[in-house]
Amino acid sequence: MAIYALGSREPNIHQTAFVHPEAVVIGSVEIGAESTIWAGAVLRGDDGEIKIGKRTSIQDNTVIHTMPETPTIVGDDCVIGHLVHLESCTIESGAQVSSGAIVLHRAVVGTGAIVGANSVVLNDMIVPPGALAVGSPATIKPGRARQEDISIGADIYVKKGKLFAEELRKIRD
Repeated sequence: MAIYALGSREPNIHQTAFVHPEAVVIGSVEIGAESTIWAGAVLRGDDGEIKIGKRTSIQDNTVIHTMPETPTIVGDDCVIGHLVHLESCTIESGAQVSSGAIVLHRAVVGTGAIVGANSVVLNDMIVPPGALAVGSPATIKPGRARQEDISIGADIYVKKGKLFAEELRKIRD
């Protein structure tokens, strides 16, 4: 796997986290217990800090970046789908950002909220707890998130991380 220090900025990855060999983690990045970082994901903590909580999946080809003045924080038990872009925002615990979505500077996705596939959460936008944010730019639909789907997704990726950590092997270059 490609894990890099950048000057004095070094990643801090919990021993039970799974980072796929084709993921890239650079600089000030913290990854919590049982979290999974999948193929093609890039977590680049060059300008500021990135914090990934426990039991959170960062799926294939997702890009997470940050700015010096605003960290990017993803809480515990989150599902961050394929091809997501997170930039200097906060994703609270138990939330989901679905495939292809973008969450921008200083935005907050509340606990148990879902950002729908291909949606764009603009700068400074707040997605309240339990809400569904859909569209580009996102429209908020209060109380429409299915929190059980987030929990199931988080559990599935914890199990996948353990399986991949034990059984993934490269058979060809």
